[in-house]
Amino acid sequence: MLASDNTVLKGSVLWLTAIVLATSNFMAMLDMTIANVSVPSIAGNLGISASQGTWVITSYSVAEAIVVPLTGWLAARFGPVRVFVTAMGLFGACSAFCGLSNSLAMLVVGRIAQGLSGGSLMPLSQTLLLRIFPKEKAGIAMALWAMTTLVAPVVGPILGGWLCDNYTWPVIFFVNVPLAIVCAPFAWRMLKRFEGQIVRAPIDRIGLALLIVFVGALQLMLDLGKDQDWFESTEICALAAIAVLGFIAFLIWESAESHPIVDLRVFRHRGFTACAVTVSAGFGAMFASNVLTPLWLQSYMGYTATWAGLTVAWSGALAILGAPIAGGLVTKVDPRKLIFFGLMWLAGVMILRTVQTSAMTYWQVSMPLLLLGLGLPFFFVPLTALSLGSVDESETASAAGLLNFIRTLSGAVGTSIITTAWENDSTYMHAELAGLVDRSGEATRTLVQSGASESQVLAILDRMTYGQSVMLSMNELMLFISCVFVFGALLIWLAPRPTRAVDMTQAGH
Repeated sequence: MLASDNTVLKGSVLWLTAIVLATSNFMAMLDMTIANVSVPSIAGNLGISASQGTWVITSYSVAEAIVVPLTGWLAARFGPVRVFVTAMGLFGACSAFCGLSNSLAMLVVGRIAQGLSGGSLMPLSQTLLLRIFPKEKAGIAMALWAMTTLVAPVVGPILGGWLCDNYTWPVIFFVNVPLAIVCAPFAWRMLKRFEGQIVRAPIDRIGLALLIVFVGALQLMLDLGKDQDWFESTEICALAAIAVLGFIAFLIWESAESHPIVDLRVFRHRGFTACAVTVSAGFGAMFASNVLTPLWLQSYMGYTATWAGLTVAWSGALAILGAPIAGGLVTKVDPRKLIFFGLMWLAGVMILRTVQTSAMTYWQVSMPLLLLGLGLPFFFVPLTALSLGSVDESETASAAGLLNFIRTLSGAVGTSIITTAWENDSTYMHAELAGLVDRSGEATRTLVQSGASESQVLAILDRMTYGQSVMLSMNELMLFISCVFVFGALLIWLAPRPTRAVDMTQAGH
């Protein structure tokens, strides 16, 4: 229910409220990437492996993915403003809990709780921005929301790296606390007049339970598999069975439920289905690359967390500049052509990254990442327009929520798959190279003659061999990611051209 004329915000009050809403979206998006460059610091402090440290990233993404489809029901049942303010307060509290964690288990629990609260902030900040701005200024509201969505993932690695290097990793979570303390009360005071009508809609409890079961089992299988030799482990086999059976049961139940938690009926539209598969491939590959790059830079290239963050952040520079261009072209050019261009551009840049070496300079590493950013807006912006324009107008909100769910889940799954593949492929490459290094023994004799002991020489050669193994593995994974982008680019042509323009005021939950 929209606010009446006497409740309309104007002038500085309108913009202050808009900034608070944009800040909440910024916080939620920031925490998707702020931990990316901090994983080595967290892993070293808690005494865990780097692969276990990625749980800090995936646990947040999975929890966020689970709560996104629930946001519409929560907003209708309790009111969008109440849910938004509560979620912001909980986000601050959970951030403090993460910062106080002294074990991996405690940190993962905190990140799950943080993701559950942050998952509602993104769609509700969009909804409330559209509600406080007049309809004729909806474009301004969406531009503000889109800008924070683009900027936050860029700022995340920089801020996370700088805080880790100059302070300590818990500070990356503590920064959210003062923002939540300031923004939550202000948001309630200014937005309570815009509270929507409460609808006692039934909750699809069985659908929610099945969603949590299959997503949770899938993510646990992906995170634990690399440490337990995959399907040689009874536990991994059990998790795989639970994930598959849970997913099948979820599909059957949601297809028959009159009030589904996830409206699967939108998949009857060929255009939406093609977009959903494309976004899962493209975003999963993109997010996995963004997680892998800072891990590689810090663990094997000698970068500090700050410099790793500054390097990765180049991928957002051209993305911010290209977003308005992509947005303007959506209504003038077939969006499928824009998506195809964006994904093929990303694939081409990844090809450049298949010839990396451990002797690369900072700018040799950074330039492909800078070029990468140009393709991002041409992928994301038109894909949103095409997917939402492919469904009936009454299904726009459901389609937007489902697309966000798929996007978030694919990022978590892609991260788990790529870090597992990197670890396994590096080990395989190391075994292959070990049999080829210094067969004649000349290097060993030279080093021994220079004063090094035999054990020191073996350690030096092993370290050099493993470093090159990691580099070769990175190059192979970049080729694989490039192929995934090409797959998504070709797949988008299965979608018909949309028959209607999208009213973005209907896209929020």
